[in-house]
Parts: sequence; C-alpha cells; structure tokens
Amino acid sequence: MGVPAFFRWLSRKYPSIIVNCVEEKSKECNGVKIPIDASKPNPNDVEFDNLYLDMNGIIHPCTHPEDKPAPKNEDEMMVAIFEYIDRLFNIVRPRRLLYMAIDGVAPRAKMNQQRSRRFRASKEGMEAAVEKQRVREEILAKGGFLPPEEIKERFDSNCITPGTEFMDNLAKCLRYYIADRLNNDPGWKNLTVILSDASAPGEGEHKIMDYIRRQRAQPNHDPNTHHCLCGADADLIMLGLATHEPNFTIIREEFKPNKPKPCGLCNQFGHEVKDCEGLPREKKGKHDELADSLPSAEGEFIFLRLSVLREYLERELTMASLPFTFDVERSIDDWVFMCFFVGNDFLPHLPSLEIREGAIDRLVNIYKNVVHKTGGYLTESGYVNLQRVQMIMLAVGEVEDSIFKKRKDDEDSFRRRQKEKRKRMKRDQPSFSPGGILTPHALGSRNSPGSHIASNPRQAAYEMRMQNNTSPSVSPNTSFISDGSPSPRGGIKRKAEDSDSEPEPEDNVRLWEAGWKQRYYKNKFDVDAADEKFRRKVVQSYVEGLCWVLRYYYQGCASWKWYYPFHYAPFASDFEGIADMPSDFEKGTKPFKPLEQLMGVFPAASGNFLPPSWRKLMSDPDSSIIDFYPEDFAIDLNGKKYAWQGVALLPFVDERRLRAALEEVYPDLTPEETRRNSLGGDVLFVGKHHPLHDFILELYKTGSTESVDVPPELCHGIQGKFSLDEEAILPDQVVCSPVPMLRDLTQNGTISINFKDPQFAEDYVFKAVMLPGARKPAPVLKPGDWEKSSNGRQWKPQLGFNRDRRPVHLDPAAFRTLGHVMPRGSGPGVYGNAAPPPATYQGNLYRPLLRGQTQIPKLMSNMRPQDSWRGPPPLFQQQRFDRGVGAEPLLPWNRMLQTQNAAFQPNQYQMLAGPGGYPPRRDDRGGRQGYPREGRKYPLPPPSGRYSWN
Repeated sequence: MGVPAFFRWLSRKYPSIIVNCVEEKSKECNGVKIPIDASKPNPNDVEFDNLYLDMNGIIHPCTHPEDKPAPKNEDEMMVAIFEYIDRLFNIVRPRRLLYMAIDGVAPRAKMNQQRSRRFRASKEGMEAAVEKQRVREEILAKGGFLPPEEIKERFDSNCITPGTEFMDNLAKCLRYYIADRLNNDPGWKNLTVILSDASAPGEGEHKIMDYIRRQRAQPNHDPNTHHCLCGADADLIMLGLATHEPNFTIIREEFKPNKPKPCGLCNQFGHEVKDCEGLPREKKGKHDELADSLPSAEGEFIFLRLSVLREYLERELTMASLPFTFDVERSIDDWVFMCFFVGNDFLPHLPSLEIREGAIDRLVNIYKNVVHKTGGYLTESGYVNLQRVQMIMLAVGEVEDSIFKKRKDDEDSFRRRQKEKRKRMKRDQPSFSPGGILTPHALGSRNSPGSHIASNPRQAAYEMRMQNNTSPSVSPNTSFISDGSPSPRGGIKRKAEDSDSEPEPEDNVRLWEAGWKQRYYKNKFDVDAADEKFRRKVVQSYVEGLCWVLRYYYQGCASWKWYYPFHYAPFASDFEGIADMPSDFEKGTKPFKPLEQLMGVFPAASGNFLPPSWRKLMSDPDSSIIDFYPEDFAIDLNGKKYAWQGVALLPFVDERRLRAALEEVYPDLTPEETRRNSLGGDVLFVGKHHPLHDFILELYKTGSTESVDVPPELCHGIQGKFSLDEEAILPDQVVCSPVPMLRDLTQNGTISINFKDPQFAEDYVFKAVMLPGARKPAPVLKPGDWEKSSNGRQWKPQLGFNRDRRPVHLDPAAFRTLGHVMPRGSGPGVYGNAAPPPATYQGNLYRPLLRGQTQIPKLMSNMRPQDSWRGPPPLFQQQRFDRGVGAEPLLPWNRMLQTQNAAFQPNQYQMLAGPGGYPPRRDDRGGRQGYPREGRKYPLPPPSGRYSWN
C-alpha cells in the first residue's frame, strides 16, 4: 500500500483523527542545555501508558536523512538515533512501558519486497553516481563552477538489515542508551523497557503487535491501557485497529510531500543533478555565510487517534435492516481486510483498484450493498470466509470494464488540461526577458539586499551597446559582467523546440479497450488467457495471500515459508469459485537465519556485508545460484509514469537451492559471524527504583538456570518468562560506552534480563474483540465534523488532545509594545532563556503555543528597565518559593518564576482540578497501580547537559 497515497486519502476523508503534537523545547542557560523533565504531566492533555517504537522508521532518517546533512560516521548516527528517541519520549512521556522493536528476519512473503527494494536502491545508487560524474565532467569542461567533490565512502543503507555488523553495533548502543536514561532521566524512573533487536525474528511492528496480543490474553491485563505506537507505515493504522484496544494512538512525523532537496553537485536548491549548470551561488543579503548549509528545521509530529477513526468507521459502516446483529468490531475488521485489496507489503494491488481513484470508498459501498446477501461478516478474528469474499469480488468485477474506461478518460482529460496550461504559459511569457540591471523587480525590491545593481553604470551601458557586435556563438540577449564573460543573469529566450507534451510510457495492455484481459495475461504472465488452469493458480495464490496477510495481522505469522510467487495480481472478475480453495498453511515452519536472509535480499553490490566465501556465491559465474543476483533487471512501469512506481522483475529465490549452496560455505564462518547468524530474543531493563529491580537481582544472585514467571503485580500486569542474560547489565558495574564521544556509566543502577512473551498453543486463536471492562473514550466528533472534509472550508487539526485549548492571541497594541521591548534580530530575544511553563497552564502569564510560535511572557507594567534584561537562573539552581512563608516583595521575574514553579508542584494536580489545569490520574482502572504521588526524591540530572562530549 502506498504510504503517501493512503495517508493523504485517510487524512482528507477523516480529518479529525489528526492532532498536532505539543512539544516542549529544551532551553539553554549560560550555554548549558537544560534537559526536559519528562516526569512532568504531558503538555498534550493526555497521559500515555505504553510507547512502542518501530525502530526502522527512526534508523533510516537518522542515518541517511534527506533534508539535512548526513552524519559523518557511525558514531554520529548512533547519537542522532538517541536524540530522536529522546524527542519522541519527551512528547509521549509513557508511564509504564517503552518497547523498542527493530526489524528482525522477516517472513518470506516480506522478503520479496525487501529484495525488490534493496536491488532497486543498489541500481539507483550506481546509476546516480554515474550520472553525477558525467554531468560534473560536462560542466567543468564548459568552464562552470562546482565545489570540490567530497571524497567519502557512500553509506549503503542496505546495511540496515539483520545480520550485519551495523545492526549488531546498534543493539549494543541501544543497551547503553537505555541504561543511561534509566540511571539519569527522571522521566524513566519507574519505566519498564523492552528491547527487541534485529536478532529476534519478525518485523518490528509485528513483534509489537504480538506482544500486545499475548498480554491482552492475560488475566492481569488492564483493558484501558493507553497505547502509543511510533511509525510512518500505513499498515500501522490497520494493525492498531486490529488490536481492538479502545485507546490506541499513532505518532509519526507530519508527511510533507515534495520537500526541496539540494543538487548533488552544487548543493543549491531549485534543480536536480541532470539540470545543473554549474553556476556560482548568488549571495542573498549582506550576511550570507550560512547559505551553503542545508535547512535543519526539525519535522513536526502529529498524532493519529484511532479511537476517532473508529467513530468515523462506526458511522460509515452502520447498516440498517441487517439479517444479523450489527457488530461494529466485526465491521472494522472487514474494513481492514478490504484495504488489503488496494495493496500491502505482501501482495500487489488488483489492477482495477487504486487508492487515488477512491477504491476503498468503492469497496465499502459494494460491501454495504452485498452484505445483506452474504448472511454475515467477511472475517472473524483473522480468518476469512471465502464464500462471502467471492460475492464482493465478483461485484467489483462487474464494474471493472467501466473503471478502466473511466481511468483512461481521466488521464486523457488531465493531459489535455496540462497541454492547454503549457500553451497559456508560453503565450503569456514574453519572447525576451531583459537581464542584468534591466531585470524586472517587484515594486520596492530594487534596492533590497541581493538585487542586481550595476557597480559601474558606464561600463554596464557600454557592454549593453556592444552586445550586437559580439561573436555569433554568444546570444545577443546575453548580458555580461565586468570581465566581458557571459553573465548567468542574461535574458532567456524561449526555445522553439520546446515540446507541448511529455512522452508517455508505452502501454501494450490497453485496459480500456476490448480484449484487455487476454492482453494482460499475455504481457504480464506470458500465458494465453484461455489457459484456465494457470489463471486459477494465480487466483489461488492470491487468495492464499489474502488469508495469510489477515492471519498475520490478527494472529501472527501463519507460515514463515509462504510467499506470493507472481509479480502481478489477477482481476476481480477472476475470483470465481474461490470458496472451495484451501486456505491452510504448513505448520511448524521456521524463519531464515540472519545471514541466510542477507543472501536472499541483497544484490551482489552489497556483498561486502557478508563473509567472503558467501559473497563469492553472488558474483562467481560458476556459482549454482548466480541467477539469483542479476547485475541488471527490467522495471515494468505497469501503467505508471515513474520507475519507482513500477514493478522490478527480479527472479524469485528458490529456498531449497539457496540452502543447498550455503551448506558448502557454512564451515567458513568465524565465531563472531556464527554469533551474528543466530536468533535471539527480547531483553527487559529496569532502573534501581523499579519494583522489579530487586526481584531480578535476586535471580542473578541465586544463578537460576530455569525460566521464571514474571510477577505481574510488580510491573503493571506484564506477564512472561525471565531467564538470565549472559551479557546482562548489572548494578554497580561499569557500563562501557560503545560510542567514543559518550561517557562510560560508572554509577550504574540498571539491570537487564532476557524476557519471553507468554506462550500459547500453535492453534490458539486470539479473539478480535474489545475486552470486558474496556471503556470507550468519550466521543470526540460533533455533528459538524462529518462535513468538514467536503464543505469547501480548509480544515486545520487541533493542537493537543483538548479541543477546548485556548489559541494564542495578541492584539495590535501588544505587538507594538513588543517591538519596543524585544530585539528584532533572529535570536531568541531577551526572554530566550526563560524556563518553559506547562503548555496547559491557565494563568494570565502564559498561554498555550501554536505550532512554530515562540513563548512570549505577558509584559508587566511595573517592570523596571534595568530588570528587563535579566533572565532566570538555571532551572536546577532555582529556589522553590513557598507562598505560605512571608517573603520579601518579588521582582517581576521572580513573580513569574514563582507562578511557574507552582504549576509544577505535585500536590496541585493530584486534586480534582489543580491550578495547573492538569486532570488527575485516578486509580479506578481495574486494579492498575497508581502513579507515585510523593515529591521528587531522586537526584537531579547534572547541569552539564545530556551528553558528555569530552
């Protein structure tokens, strides 16, 4: 499923599910960065219990970012990952559990997609390097200007795969990071942390879902746990709905398409490498020293509230006069299942169903029309009723022909509009645009910084007169600079050879014309459409895939070996007679080992991550599996415009042949490679203040060799098995830093132990229902919210979970006053070091922030000029004022700090409604343990900052 397309559709159709995050920014005082205290109440007006991190969505943007300079080495990558997790933690502030899951070995069904991605990445990387070198040579040959080429090793993102040294080092760094935070961060004080690294098999998000499913099946599970899952994949929305937990939220970076990227040659914005002309950078303004640096603004985060999406779906899927009882939970499961038809990570989408064409809405309408005839729902707890699905698919098949014809009409209409638009732009564009000092400027901008003004008007006039006498090789419309060379600011004359339309990719299938099914099977599968046996085999494989995917989402991996063995999907009209098709899978299958998966997904260009003898199998012409690693491969655009949208026609890996070839090279593995090739498990960490700490420490003292049940009363109902870890982090032992720039932990109180989820029989069925005792959140949608996406008004997401949050407002008089008191520079201003108050503070001093605004204290009439420059002392050195004690009159700054500190006092948000405006956290949720109510008794963080860079 295309992530941008699905997210765009979802946010437009159900806009109220999106909430902008309120993020507290850290401050600096006297050059010292003050860490954010995440033990304070969440400024988003919500308290989360568990935070789950799909780590691969963090690792990729931190190791090879697209919108800022890449880290120089692996150590900087690790620090970037730590800081990204810190930022997420400070936004969400979980109170019970932090679960970090890195992708381990994936099922074969997923490995095919991973193989396609990695081969594409390798091919595109090599092609980009060749194109970059070609353009560079051309520009330099013409006398163009380019910055010197950086000689550095290109980071191969394919190393972010289980079994590589990079992933092994990442696991060590995360163990250190967890220990550091549990020792030093007050927000982590009572937290349980579970790390599932790349040695544990399974995709990260599915390891998280498996954990949630197994804990839900335990008697000690709190059905009102508030979960928050971090990740950008579209399938996280489906997985969150599949849990049937009433409080489930997804946090992700706000999707902003078409972000500007710098040219890979000149590092300037506005063009790509192929269009680079090697022009020197234009200086913008008087001070332009930082213009070569990339913008480093942090992306904004948003929440996706699945509880609100459930409200939308309940209203949309409710049907009257059903021959069976309506169940919103079962209807949501059917909606999740129907979304699989528009594409997912394991199956190609049906040719007639495209998200951008409203395919999901079409499926829902057909579903509501046909469900009266089916006699029940399509799915139940992850199992599919194929007879009912057949009725839905054949109903889609009846309109396939009209879908293809409408698609063609829409494409023709779009191309016609684009052609007319280009003609209008050419008609309105002047044939000649003067350059140099005659370049047109907007009113009032001629004297602005960066405008082109002749330093020597006489010389400029002479050059303009002499243009007609120049050599024929120079255009008469070209302006010149003082040395007589052509200026890049010269006039631009429209090219007569500009084409009115771009060439369209050839489409031999022509789905809009009669005979489309025959042409499709002939072109895509190279078989005749009359071959009914082959068509039925394709349909059966696809039906198996639908059953496997739904089982994967609701019950776990049904088979590690199964995969869809074709590059294309059948038509909906082919789904006839599927009710009799088997949907069972082989039991007892095992995942690949990490190095085996590397052999299955890596191209030969990434073979340096493998042992030498294994690498040889990918490049030796005499290798028995050399056909698995083609140096080049075709990409079928399949009706799309860009190569990245096409289908990579790679050969499928034969597991038996692969294992047979690897048997000969297994003896060559070193002990270290053998260790990295083994499958591992999860590790649980707690700090010295956690109730589990002493229990785990006693296990290590007794040296128990058998697994021990986790006492649920000591860790918020979590159940499972403990076993001793040979590489455990133990109290009073130094934790060495794997990153040289970070300090060792000499005073450690953290302890770690192996953790295993509760085990169930292989045929056990996890019920897809809302648990007894679960309370649905209060409805959020109002009657007017149903029309927000279609009433023509631009909808904006609210800030935080409280829709009654007051927006910031300053009247004109306040802005005029600020102009006199605060400097107009780009710095933080005289109040830049003011300590941040809670965003929900209801006093008159501060108001909640809108995204992107700076906190501005309300000016006081009695503030003396000599005091206006004074900032507060560092937060960790401030005296706490007691209102009950008679004190000397306070200066305005001290009054501000007194009010601010009062908002942080614990006893003010333990009542029904404290002055800070924080809602209380009651202990009425089915036996859950309340949060500690005593004051801070743990040591404060050192004032030297989060990291030691010495």
